[in-house]
Amino acid sequence: MNNRPHNTTTNTGIPTSSDEHSLTVGAGGPNLLQDGVLIEKLAHFVRERVPDRVYHVKGSGAFGYFEVTDDVTQWTKAAFLNKVGKRTPILARISTVAGEEGYPDTDRDVRGFAVKFYTEEGNYDMVGNNTPVFFVRDPMKFPDFIHSQERMPDSGLRDNNMQWDFWTGSPESAHQVTVLMSDRGTPRTLRHLHGFSSDTYMWQNAGGEKFWVKYHFRTEQGIQNMTDAEARAMKGEDLDYHRRDLWEAIGRQDYPAWRLEMQIMPYEDAAGYRFNPFDITKVWPHKDYPLIPVGRMVLNRNPENFFAQIVQAGFEVSNMVPGIGPSPDRMVLGRMFAYGDSQRYRTGPNYAQLPVNQPLGEVHNYNKDGPMRYHHNGNQPVYAPNSYGGPKADARRYRDAGWFVESAEIMRTAYEAHRDDDDFIQPGTLYRDVMTPIDREHLAGNIAWHLNQGVERFIQERAVNDYWAKVDPDLGARVAREIGLTAASR
Repeated sequence: MNNRPHNTTTNTGIPTSSDEHSLTVGAGGPNLLQDGVLIEKLAHFVRERVPDRVYHVKGSGAFGYFEVTDDVTQWTKAAFLNKVGKRTPILARISTVAGEEGYPDTDRDVRGFAVKFYTEEGNYDMVGNNTPVFFVRDPMKFPDFIHSQERMPDSGLRDNNMQWDFWTGSPESAHQVTVLMSDRGTPRTLRHLHGFSSDTYMWQNAGGEKFWVKYHFRTEQGIQNMTDAEARAMKGEDLDYHRRDLWEAIGRQDYPAWRLEMQIMPYEDAAGYRFNPFDITKVWPHKDYPLIPVGRMVLNRNPENFFAQIVQAGFEVSNMVPGIGPSPDRMVLGRMFAYGDSQRYRTGPNYAQLPVNQPLGEVHNYNKDGPMRYHHNGNQPVYAPNSYGGPKADARRYRDAGWFVESAEIMRTAYEAHRDDDDFIQPGTLYRDVMTPIDREHLAGNIAWHLNQGVERFIQERAVNDYWAKVDPDLGARVAREIGLTAASR
């Protein structure tokens, strides 16, 4: 902080004479409309907020770097990954999904995990969560999912009944809800959680070979979680516990770090793989596609201004640099529109000109005008083609990443099922083979507590008999016992 005082000015730099007193007619008279300083101050004050994100509203973030630790050029031609030891500046934002800005950090929720890489080929935004899967697999259901987690239209209150109504009516959510209701749903800090792309993407190397990939940012601090009781107690102690912890850790130079490891699937494997590899409600078992080390992300610099650098940070799923592209994952394809459009709504069509969102290199295109435009192209042509030296695209160097699609009828339909595409197989495996006895006990208890918070009996019955008992009969029986139901036999 600069301790040397400066004279207060207006937004246009004109010195002002008082920070405390408005212009009035005498000491006891009315304020004057001609007080430009007061008018500016009040007008700016009531416009201090931009529209909130619709979800992932409350977040924390910091700056740092990503360093390549292993050679991955056999899989991607992305320039920021082309040399071991290469460092790229980054911004990371970690957020809750459902709660508003004032909501408690420790509430049970999925955490968004977004990283902006400021590469020499433009900004690359990797947007994911702290879970490897998600609640729905088609973007048509995404607004409905978010609505079910937010507030009732009549009371304005959040409502467990509508959450469970949506989840139990959407069996593909079972894997994600199993993770959410475990202690992973209440991480101890933002430093002690993993980050995942969750979605599947494409990597392409310099020779044109294509691969399907998933990103895993694995915390070097180790996974640490709160119990449900600890998380609920922290709500009354510190609503900003996670934000405070991240800020203070970086302030004392205890820099949090994550190792980036990738699952990489050969392009040809996708068609015959036992799970649909583009279904975000499924994981790729590590025994099939083990983690391959790529690099290391370190957060070592707090924002100088939280609003300017964290609230106004815009992440756009379609921001992919050469060597990285989308996949047939429907959630990726839907998010490629929705995320960028969200930023254009919140902070305007020129949101990428805000310092936190600016790329390192120059921007050359034919977009023009719009609110709050700062950078411009002077008298250069604003159309293409032109005869006056305007920028030209290069189809040979920067060919769009893509894949072959068989000739088929245009239709609205579910994914084509692969051999093991059952919505309850993977959460059942997670419960039986990955969770410890204590994890299973906590999971059942957390589910039961949540179901007992105003959920109607018929939805409780559906949750037990048509949801949790299908994940695992033991889990269904445990939940049923704790909420006073009889689980259906399976």
